[in-house]
Amino acid sequence: MLDFFLGHYAYWFILVLLTIGLYGMIMKRNLVKKLVGMTILQSAIILFWVVISSKWNATVPIIAPDIPCAQAANYINPLPHALMLTAIVVGVATLGVALGLLIIIYRNYRTLEENVLIDRMK
Repeated sequence: MLDFFLGHYAYWFILVLLTIGLYGMIMKRNLVKKLVGMTILQSAIILFWVVISSKWNATVPIIAPDIPCAQAANYINPLPHALMLTAIVVGVATLGVALGLLIIIYRNYRTLEENVLIDRMK
């Protein structure tokens, strides 16, 4: 049983990150803390995709003379990694736009607390 937990340590770490991110997004009332939770959640999902797409004892998909081409299991699929690079760029762009919106919200309402903001918007 201990070997199972130690053998899947990356998945346990990802599960902890997912839990922290969801907790930050759902339970916190400050908009900056919600944004930090969203960023942690995005990072956990990207890390999950990278972990499930990696293989032990595999190499990059470049044809080498010492590796048989007929055995596809010898190569790593580059598509999930390329998609996660795109997800990182989208996550950074989302974070930038959200921070810009938070600056505008703070300038107009002088608060980033959700409850106070809802009261002031009424």
